[in-house]
Amino acid sequence: MREQATYAKDGGPQLNFLGLNRYPDPHQAELKRRLCGLRNFKVHTQKDLRPENLFVGVGSDEAIDALLRCFCVPGKDKILTCPPTYGMYAVSAQVNDIEIVHVPLNVTKGFALQPDRINESLSSDASIKMVYVCSPGNPTGSLIKKEDVQQVLQHPTWNGVVVLDEAYIDFAADGSSLAEWVLEWPNLVVMQTLSKAFGLAGIRLGAAFSSPDITALLNNLKAPYNISSPTSALAIAALESKSLAVMRENRAKILKQRDCLMEELPKIPGIGRFLGGTDSNFLLVEILDAPRQSGGRPDNVTALSVYETLAEQRRVVVRFRGKEMGCEGCLRITVGTEKEVNIFLDEIAAALRDIHHQALSDGTMSQEERRAESRANNVIS
Repeated sequence: MREQATYAKDGGPQLNFLGLNRYPDPHQAELKRRLCGLRNFKVHTQKDLRPENLFVGVGSDEAIDALLRCFCVPGKDKILTCPPTYGMYAVSAQVNDIEIVHVPLNVTKGFALQPDRINESLSSDASIKMVYVCSPGNPTGSLIKKEDVQQVLQHPTWNGVVVLDEAYIDFAADGSSLAEWVLEWPNLVVMQTLSKAFGLAGIRLGAAFSSPDITALLNNLKAPYNISSPTSALAIAALESKSLAVMRENRAKILKQRDCLMEELPKIPGIGRFLGGTDSNFLLVEILDAPRQSGGRPDNVTALSVYETLAEQRRVVVRFRGKEMGCEGCLRITVGTEKEVNIFLDEIAAALRDIHHQALSDGTMSQEERRAESRANNVIS
C-alpha cells in the first residue's frame, strides 16, 4: 500500500495515531520516491534516481556508521577524512576501531579539496577503504568542486567508496547537489538530511543515495523498522509541493540574514576575516585579541571567552572551532531569524568590548582555560 500524507484542517500533516499499533513500512518506498524526485535535477546526468538508489536512516549519522560497518574491518582498515570537517566521522571510526588518515583541506584556497594528495594516500595505503568529504564543509561552509571529487573517483587503481556528505546542500546554489551523480559513479555515496534547510532535526531523517549494490548492503544491515511511522509521515508531508515552497521561502530569509551578518559583523571591533565559503547557513569568522586597527590577531583565548560569555551570560550559542586545522581564533556562527541576528550582533559587540577591556596579567592561558577550550572544541555539530 502506498503511503499518503494527509492534512488537518489547519493545513498541517495529520498523523494516524490509531495506526501506531502497527509496525512501520520497513521499505519506505513512498518516502524514497519523493526524495528521489527532489534530487532528479537532470544537471549531472540524464538518468533518474529511483527508490533502489536510496537508504534512509536515523539522521545522516546512521549512514555514516553503517558504511563503516559495511566496508571496513575493525582494527585493520582505514578511512580518509579532510579536516577541518564534521566530527562524527571520527567518532564513528573510533567506535568501530577504524583508523583515520588525514588529508587536510587547502586553507589558502578557501578550504578546497586536495585531490592530488588524497590520491597519493590512496595509492600508498591499500587499507584505506573510504574517503569522507563534507560539501558544503562543516565548519568551513565551502562547496567542494565537482571536478575535485571526480578526480578522486577516477583513481586508476583504488576501488574504495567516496562518501559525500551534503547535509547543508540546500543552502548552496540550485543544482549543486551531486546526488543524481551516483547513477554515473557506482562507488559514490551522497548523504543528505532533513535536519538543516527543512528544519526537521527532531524527526531524525537522513538519506544516502548510491548504486543499488551499495544501498542493498545498507538496507540489509539496518534494523528492520529504523524509520518510525510519524517520522515517515512528517517527512513525506515536508516533501509535498506546498511544503517545499515554504522551505524555499524560509531558506531565502536565512540567506538574506546571512548577507546581513556578512555586512554588519566586520563593523564590530575585534571581528576578523570570514574564512571558507558562503554555501551554508553558517559563517566561519575570526575573533581577534584586539580591534583590527590596533593590530588585533586571531586568538583562541579571546574566541573562547566570547563563546563562553555569549552562552553563559547572554544565552546566545555559537560554536568554538579554534582548535581545528586552519581555524585559529574562529567561531562558527549559525544564521537565525532577523530578530535573532540583531540580538546576536548587539551581544557579540558587547562581549568583545568587555573582553578587550579586561587586561590579562600575561598572555598565557591558564590550566582551566585550556580545559575549557578543549571542552568547547569537542562539541560536535
